[in-house]
Amino acid sequence: QVQLVESGGGLVQAGSSLKLSCAASGSTLDHMFVGWFRQVPGKLREGVSCISVSDSRTYYLPSVKGRFTVSRDNDKKTVYLEMKNLKAEDTAIYSCATEGECFPARGSGSFYYTDFASWGQGTQVTVST
Repeated sequence: QVQLVESGGGLVQAGSSLKLSCAASGSTLDHMFVGWFRQVPGKLREGVSCISVSDSRTYYLPSVKGRFTVSRDNDKKTVYLEMKNLKAEDTAIYSCATEGECFPARGSGSFYYTDFASWGQGTQVTVST
């Protein structure tokens, strides 16, 4: 089973940028999807972005499209989430996950996803105004 470790979170001001990393070990990410999710205490977890490692298809939550970019470095077995123009509503614990699948949600510009089996521990992102 693959193990995931996130890093790169922190406290920043609105309008700033952060780049999260999701490093995999124990197995490769070949032919897998890697999703980024976020959760605020008391609210449901939501899918923020997803990437197909094999062909780099990407999916985004509409509210982050144009501000967040997901990418992968296969050699480093790492997936990144670059976040620009951060807003207070982006404050959450961000987690990456794999061993699941993502699909485009036709007509909405968003995506939906299956259950993911392997999760990282999460990294806190706090955006102050």
